[in-house]
Amino acid sequence: MRSIGKSKLVISEIKGQKDFDELFKYLFDNDRLVVMRAADAIEKITAKEPTYLTKHKKEILKLCSFAKDKELMWHLALLTPRLHLNNKEFGNAWDTLTKWAMNKTNSRIVRVNSVQGLSELLAQKSDLAEDFELTLVELEKENVPSINARIRKIKKQILKRQVRQR
Repeated sequence: MRSIGKSKLVISEIKGQKDFDELFKYLFDNDRLVVMRAADAIEKITAKEPTYLTKHKKEILKLCSFAKDKELMWHLALLTPRLHLNNKEFGNAWDTLTKWAMNKTNSRIVRVNSVQGLSELLAQKSDLAEDFELTLVELEKENVPSINARIRKIKKQILKRQVRQR
């Protein structure tokens, strides 16, 4: 399920919002592999062009509320911080990613990407720093190498942001 198939080819074919919108439809396909590959392409495209997600905000937030497949969840965790969220949506997104990060039954990739997503949300609302720190402390106690490695990386990024803000 980790195979990205021909997502590089798909990515190269996206020339504008209309093309992106066609790709986005595949997030609702019945085939889990198709959904995963579409999500992978969407995540890579929007890393450079997050505005493509604007008209799909409600759909992404809805997917977050009922996603069960780990391959979709791990991409949603990275897509969500790229959305322009109002306070209520932000709170719901924060809660969802925190639940995903803390849920020991989730795959490690879902959990790591959820921590990353929370970090990116934190950059938008620094008043959640204490809540984020408590989440990290709990996660570190589990001593999962991939999660702890991401936490170390995020802590370095936060430190750099703080230094730049001074």
